[in-house]
Amino acid sequence: MARLEKDDALSCREMDPKLLVDGLILYLALLILLTFHEFGHAWMAWKCGDDTARLQGRVSLNPIVHIDLIGTVVLPLLMIFLSMTGSGLSRFLLGWAKPVPVNPYNLRNPRMDDMMVTLAGPWMNLLLAIVFMGLARIGYAAHYPSMVEVCKDTAHLSLLLCWFNLLPIPPLDGSQAARSLLGISHETYQKVARYGFIILIVVIQIPMVQQTLAAVTNKSWAIIGDWFGMPLA
Repeated sequence: MARLEKDDALSCREMDPKLLVDGLILYLALLILLTFHEFGHAWMAWKCGDDTARLQGRVSLNPIVHIDLIGTVVLPLLMIFLSMTGSGLSRFLLGWAKPVPVNPYNLRNPRMDDMMVTLAGPWMNLLLAIVFMGLARIGYAAHYPSMVEVCKDTAHLSLLLCWFNLLPIPPLDGSQAARSLLGISHETYQKVARYGFIILIVVIQIPMVQQTLAAVTNKSWAIIGDWFGMPLA
């Protein structure tokens, strides 16, 4: 009987409409953050002389042009729903948007511009974290606790995406920045990038990497919260 009651409780938890709504809100926030991230890359490439992304309609805040069916739709939703059921499989799933095409030979100042294009995505996530924390402060002053929680969580997620993307592992932005700094050719980088996804899966399972990402994300989240006088506890 005790076992049955436990299973019934778990079933109720899995079917809790609030968990479903929270999961969908989280997914919507992720979609917005990924859209702005890729827009940042595309816009910066255009301003630096490469109109490859612009000609493909990627200098846009329309999420549809940045969506990757598997990385932006299937895996994130699966990750959210598995995490709602407490499944450990959710730890092994990732999400991403369609990469922005950049032709480095079109850039006016190849090395400097390449770095600016690469970092534009993480910069956009940092900016969004500040914007959403500001919105959280407005919600706090107006006594809208649900708005506060959504905006604080979105700011935290945006910072996590920012720092995660700076890991020097292909295909993340940090690897492109490292390539530019070290003067590695695009050909050599592409050879290493073929194994990047496998390396990334392995690296993000390392406890020290997870702890470092969490610490940097939480610290930057707290600093931005302090700027707005936001209680984050």
